[in-house]
Amino acid sequence: MKRFSLSKTLPAALLAPLLAIGALGLSACGFTPLYGSQTVTKGLGSIEVVAASGRSGYLLREKLDDALARDVNLLPTYRLVYTINEIRYARGVRVDNVANRYELSLTANWRLLDIKTGQQLRSGSTNTTVTYDSADQPYASIAAQQDSQERAATELARRIQLELATWLAGKAQPKA
Repeated sequence: MKRFSLSKTLPAALLAPLLAIGALGLSACGFTPLYGSQTVTKGLGSIEVVAASGRSGYLLREKLDDALARDVNLLPTYRLVYTINEIRYARGVRVDNVANRYELSLTANWRLLDIKTGQQLRSGSTNTTVTYDSADQPYASIAAQQDSQERAATELARRIQLELATWLAGKAQPKA
């Protein structure tokens, strides 16, 4: 099998300009990464998250703090408050009419507030659904339910982070 080598077919004098033109073409395409702007990263890091009540509310606050990369050394500019609604549905039923599969649906209704003025800057409702198996052993069933709460909180935090980052990126764009 014959190997193809770009460096052997094109002289080095032609290869360098081609690579430079290709890099120049990519830089002029207008694409800006969401986290390319320091405004987005600093904005996300300056959001203080206030936990809602319950295990799912606490888990969501933990996941949001991680996702937003909260800088505890700086005073927060924004405050994120939310309420959480958790609903569990039995989805799989055995022959003896006992549920063995559940669906957990978490919905967070959130508001982003300016800390200085208390004014609401952004709000939204974000939801996610995960499923889990319920075992016959009580401990295994509880562990599966808690794992589903953690997975749902992780996904919810990721979605809220994306919504906030998109908003901050749009806010940072110069007005045309």
